[in-house]
Amino acid sequence: MWGTGGIGSRAIGAITQRPDLELVGVWVHSPEKVGVDAGVLAGGAPIGLAATNDADALIALAPDCICYTASGPSLDAVAVPDYVRFLEAGINVVTVTTAALVYPPAYHPTNRQRLEVAAERGGATLYASGIEPGFAGDQFVLGLMTMSKTVRSVRVQEIFCYWDYPVEFVMREVFGFGQPVEHVPLMALNGAQGGTWGAPVRMIADAMGVELDEIRETYERALTPRRLEVACGVIEAGTVGAVRFETIGVVDGRDAIVIEHVNRMALDIAAEWPTARRDGTYRVVVDGEPEMQCELTVGTPDTFSSEGMLATTMRIVNAIPAVCDAPPGLVSSLDLPLTLPRQAFGRP
Repeated sequence: MWGTGGIGSRAIGAITQRPDLELVGVWVHSPEKVGVDAGVLAGGAPIGLAATNDADALIALAPDCICYTASGPSLDAVAVPDYVRFLEAGINVVTVTTAALVYPPAYHPTNRQRLEVAAERGGATLYASGIEPGFAGDQFVLGLMTMSKTVRSVRVQEIFCYWDYPVEFVMREVFGFGQPVEHVPLMALNGAQGGTWGAPVRMIADAMGVELDEIRETYERALTPRRLEVACGVIEAGTVGAVRFETIGVVDGRDAIVIEHVNRMALDIAAEWPTARRDGTYRVVVDGEPEMQCELTVGTPDTFSSEGMLATTMRIVNAIPAVCDAPPGLVSSLDLPLTLPRQAFGRP
């Protein structure tokens, strides 16, 4: 296990409950976590396994797979060298950290080549997933289109409040929440969305056998009229309280494949933007024959954020056996069998 944040702690709990998986080591970044029992770090009872920041010692254990959930502003600058090291050592990797790797052909060519060489050298496999990017933008939408005769366009929407998402850097510097209107967040930079959501757009296009003219992006924001106290801090009145952005695959001059986020810090901000019957909804709209609309909700209106993180976690934990069995290389959900949970029935 590599990282014990929101996803990592849930992965520890899931892995230790699985009779077919064994947790042999846990890496942590923070010095104060070193030596702490991994079960306690995950919010549960001790499991007799102390966390460490000794990467060499963990790699020397020669695990079959590393579940990589580290996060932070450096992202791929740290993650890619880690992946290379693991793969060259013959260790398979499942990760939520590098969203663009949900579809490796769309990933940065130089980094992709580094990873492919490392995977071939070590005879190991890397798989990235999550709920979005991940399931909502690949198997969910592609599964629906197995019922299509013709498709004019498909739109995948995430309609979520982020009021209880605690990672301040992501909320403020990436999305732009709590910033004055003149501030330019990372999400508004040209190509930033394509680096993440371009991958599932490309996956859908390739799976459907269509050529993209281009991938373009939109980004807009709405200001909150009042002060909000949320998990990432205070959002002052007059600063950004909602964002809406689209990553758009253009086919034959039309917007054909769209991944759209509508994210708010309170439900009543930007009420004119798309909404759902309840917060925490993934919606797929297929314009074609037949017309289709399907909504996915996780948890309840009170628990969707936490349970959505669990769903993200299980996309990689459940994939561990399939990734270990896969040929060496970089794989997507299109390359693996259904990553169903083993022995899930009968457990509390």
